[in-house]
Amino acid sequence: MNKTTNGIGELRSEVRGRVLLPGDEGFDPARRPWNSAIEQPVAAVVEIADADDAANLVRYARNSGLALTAQPNGHGATGDVEGLILVRTGRLDEMEVRPGSRIARVGAGVSWGRVQAAASPHGLTGLPGSSPVVSVVGYTLGGGLSWFGRKHGWASESVRAFEIVDPDGKRARVSADEDPELFWALRGGGGDFALVTAIEFDLHPAPVLYGGRMLWPAERAPEVLAAYQEITATAPGELTAWFDLLNFPGSAPMVAVDATYLGDERQGRTLLRPLERIGGTISDGRGVLPVSDLGAITAEPTDPSPGLSRGELLTGLDEPAGKDLLARTLLDEPIDPLLSVQIRHLGGALAAPSEGAAPALTEPYSLYLFGVPSTPTAAAAIRARQGEITRALAPLISGRKPYTYLSPGESAAAAFAPADLARLQGIKRRRDPAGVICANYPVIS
Repeated sequence: MNKTTNGIGELRSEVRGRVLLPGDEGFDPARRPWNSAIEQPVAAVVEIADADDAANLVRYARNSGLALTAQPNGHGATGDVEGLILVRTGRLDEMEVRPGSRIARVGAGVSWGRVQAAASPHGLTGLPGSSPVVSVVGYTLGGGLSWFGRKHGWASESVRAFEIVDPDGKRARVSADEDPELFWALRGGGGDFALVTAIEFDLHPAPVLYGGRMLWPAERAPEVLAAYQEITATAPGELTAWFDLLNFPGSAPMVAVDATYLGDERQGRTLLRPLERIGGTISDGRGVLPVSDLGAITAEPTDPSPGLSRGELLTGLDEPAGKDLLARTLLDEPIDPLLSVQIRHLGGALAAPSEGAAPALTEPYSLYLFGVPSTPTAAAAIRARQGEITRALAPLISGRKPYTYLSPGESAAAAFAPADLARLQGIKRRRDPAGVICANYPVIS
């Protein structure tokens, strides 16, 4: 993505938030995304003060022939931002939780950790993923694959309304009754259509949550995978389990199962009992926990760090040929130089038709491959290993992937059926013909 930067120096007179240009003190730290492996050659960084400031900025960009991209912190950054204005939304940090009506309203700078901390005392939960520092808005615009998606579907399905600035710089509220076309696109179609300043969404009952991580030495991986396949073959929607091969620096390789169950401990233990038959457990961190502690299960880094990921959707694990292929690919050789190889159980409500752009996930599992590119040589080795694994598992890979699994160099076309992609592209052309608003993965390449 590249836009002319004529007139960029006049930004300071148009917005109240902080403006940083190349050469300014603080510009380089401000333009860096959360994933520090990504470079962002932007023309300016603007930390908008509020929604009115966002509207002023969008109008200025439109009238000046400029384009912008919004990031609270840049978890999904691609680096395809040359010449753009990088909009930081961290100051849009208002949050309201209404337990009586089970509704939350949050600004674009609010993270899932804050929502969960506010909802938990009321026995309620949002639909977050594994990290508490990911922004609610960015995550939800891409659909939002949650720990609780098997029970409640995509996070985007729980949205009641978006508050936006459109590509003409006008503020608006978007809901099923107020602009249903744009409401459909924003629920899982990415951030290509408007600058979202706030979001209102349903909270869900979670009076009791059971879950945690079980950990074994890597040599137990065949037994753990077999138990995982047994559990997920009949798991109810309230249960979500992830299988993890782990290769942490300085530690021996390990295998883990991470799980959450929206219900009492006794039933949760019963559903996960096949894991308890496996000996040699290093640790068992399962127990009753508040939804505010979800991030502790996988304990992902909460500070910016480099990463290279690749995600795929798997058509199944249950057929004998699939079991054999998975075992030979993932268990017979070390995953090094990858840090982790994760299989997530999907299905349940995620497989149901969606009312937004996020598609039904008919594939029952996903595959996520992650490594830390400490050097260019390490980055090349990580990409090579990711390629080896995906080529070996090609018979099980569906060929599409969730929007939030896209990686730099990939296209939004991989996330949508052709008809839905065409619909999203039509909305983009009608709503933003000048390309003022740019998503991490634009629907029109």
